[in-house]
Amino acid sequence: MKLYYVTLNNIDEARQIGRALLEQQLAVCVNWFPITCAYRWQGEITEEPEVVLIVKTQDGYENEIEQLIRQQISYTNFIAEISPTAINPGFLDWLNAEVPLKTLYSSPI
Repeated sequence: MKLYYVTLNNIDEARQIGRALLEQQLAVCVNWFPITCAYRWQGEITEEPEVVLIVKTQDGYENEIEQLIRQQISYTNFIAEISPTAINPGFLDWLNAEVPLKTLYSSPI
């Protein structure tokens, strides 16, 4: 299982991207919530609203998820892959039933 932590400009973007991920079976569940972002930009500290989208999915979908996000937004945002170390079995059963396991293999040399 993987989680993706994605920053976006607003709730409408998060909703649109989240629903597209669900419709394309790239995620079993998504959450979004508003936050405040503070950062340094050109020597100044700036604060502004932002939205976090959390994507719950199988391992191996990083490229597809990032591609879908890039189709929806044109600015540079943050996308981080997080690997949980423990997940309750009931959630894993649901994930495995809804999002196909991706075959991960390396090609022989």
